[in-house]
Amino acid sequence: MRLLVSVRDAAEAALARDHGADLIDGKDPGRGALGALSADAVRAIAAAAGDRPTSAVAGEPRDADEASACLAALAGTGVHYLKIAWAPGRDAASLRLPAAPSVIAVLFAEDGPDGADVPALAAAGFSGAMIDTRTKDGRRLTDHLPLARLAGFARACRAHGLLSGLAGSLALDDIPVLAALGPGYLGFRGGLCAAADRTGRLDPQRIAEAAQRLGAVAPCIEAA
Repeated sequence: MRLLVSVRDAAEAALARDHGADLIDGKDPGRGALGALSADAVRAIAAAAGDRPTSAVAGEPRDADEASACLAALAGTGVHYLKIAWAPGRDAASLRLPAAPSVIAVLFAEDGPDGADVPALAAAGFSGAMIDTRTKDGRRLTDHLPLARLAGFARACRAHGLLSGLAGSLALDDIPVLAALGPGYLGFRGGLCAAADRTGRLDPQRIAEAAQRLGAVAPCIEAA
């Protein structure tokens, strides 16, 4: 069970690294849920992350051809993973995944994804899958999807060998509830910013608290 922290630049990447982030994720919070940064900005984040795994969002493409182009634009930036928005049921016949890095499909909670979507993602060549929220209006992930559906998604990812993650305007108090469902990562941005403003700057104390809370629940879950 690990902590994903989304950052907008190299300075935030260093802050996240130093205060407990397990995976440092580059995105532009001013451009929606999955706003992509420039290739140069992503390279700088990857360098600032040091020995921490990194990812970067590649946008919200309209179809598989556009997704392939978005992924290709960031494929040589040095991150370990790329994340791309992917609608449940979208045809992946023309999707061209890069040889490296690995690619994570991001499904939006508003589209009602569940574990039944996972086999097609594995067949298309994705290395992992996450659920996030498209609309950042104060509603959290669990306002859109019940816990049972989220648990089924995480369980299906494990069964198909995919990395899994849950995100979407999460608050620190969501950690014990969602960690119990068994995702590989919990993803944060707004909940770790001052005044919970995802377009503001990250708060190092909130990052450290999230890491501490996640570290506290993980041994309990493993024991159970």
